[in-house]
Amino acid sequence: MITAQAPCRADLAGGTVDLWPLYLFHPGALTLNFALEILTTCRITPLSGKGIELRSVDTGRHDIFSDLAELNGKAKCQHTLAACAVSFFAPEQGFRLETNSESPAGAGISGSSAMMIATCAALARFTGREMDLERLRMLAQNIEAQMIQVPTGCQDYYPALYGGVSAIHLNADGIHRAPVPVAAEEIEMRFLLAYTGAPRQSGINNWEVFKAHIDGDRRVARNFDKIVAIARDMHQAFLRHDWEDVARLIGEEWKLRRTNAPGITTAKIDKLVDVARKHGGRAAKVCGAGGGGCVLLMVEEGTKEAVSEAVAKAGGQMLPLRVAREGLRIS
Repeated sequence: MITAQAPCRADLAGGTVDLWPLYLFHPGALTLNFALEILTTCRITPLSGKGIELRSVDTGRHDIFSDLAELNGKAKCQHTLAACAVSFFAPEQGFRLETNSESPAGAGISGSSAMMIATCAALARFTGREMDLERLRMLAQNIEAQMIQVPTGCQDYYPALYGGVSAIHLNADGIHRAPVPVAAEEIEMRFLLAYTGAPRQSGINNWEVFKAHIDGDRRVARNFDKIVAIARDMHQAFLRHDWEDVARLIGEEWKLRRTNAPGITTAKIDKLVDVARKHGGRAAKVCGAGGGGCVLLMVEEGTKEAVSEAVAKAGGQMLPLRVAREGLRIS
C-alpha cells in the first residue's frame, strides 16, 4: 500500500499572473503563498488481476473498470481527476485508488491541485517511475489543464510539494520557488480562513481575465502591472516582518483584483469581509480566483477569537489555519 499526502494553500499576492504566458508580459512577476495543514490524501492498494477501482471518499464518487483499456475507453468517469492521472501512468497491475480531501469542494485553497500532486506522486511510486519535484509539478499541472480544459497556473503546486511559505518567481528562464523565512506562528496568530459555503470554479474566472489580457484589454494589463508590483512589495514586507505593510498591501491587491472581471466578489464575500473589519479585521482577500470559496482574513493581534465568532455568526464556516511545515509526504 502506498499513501501520499499534500497540503492545500492560501494565496497572499500575485495570483492569476502565474498563468503562462501572462507572467512573461510583466517582468519580475512572482506569487506569494503558504501551505495549509488541510491535507489531500491518495492511497493505492494493489489488487490481483487487472481490475481498477477509483474511489473519492469525500465526494462519494466511485468507478470500477475491468482493466486499463476500459478506463481509457470510457467517455466519462465519476472520479475524473484520478482517471486522468491513471491514464497517463498506465499501471499494468490491478489496484484500488482512494482519495480524500479535508478541503470543502470549491474552497479556492487549491484542493484539486494538491490532490493532483498526491495522486501523481502515489502513481509514480506505484509504477516505479523516478520523478523529481519539478517534473512532478509540471506533470500534475498539465494533467489538470487537460481535465478542466482551460489554462492552469503554476503557483498552486508548490505549497503542495514543499509546504511552508513560498515566493514563486516567474521568469523568462523558468519558474523558481524560494522559501520565505518567516515563522509559521507569525502567520497563524494573524490570519483566519473562512469558507463562504459557496464553491467556485477557478477555471472560469481565471479564463475570463486571461482572455481579456490576451485580447489587449489595457485596463486588465494595468491592473496586472499593479498586482505584480504589490506582490513584490509584499514579499519584501514579509522578509522585513513588516505586518503593517502586509495588511496595507493585501487591501490594495483585493481592491484591484475585484475589478478584473465580474463575479470575482459576491455579496456573501463582501458581507464576511465587512463583519470581520468591524471586529478587528485589518485586511481580507478571496482565496484563488474568487466567486465563492474561502476568504483569508488578516486580523489585529489578540482579536482572532472575536473575529472568528463574528464571521461564523454571519454565515462563514471557519476552517483551521495552521501552516503546513512540510509538503508532499509519501509512505
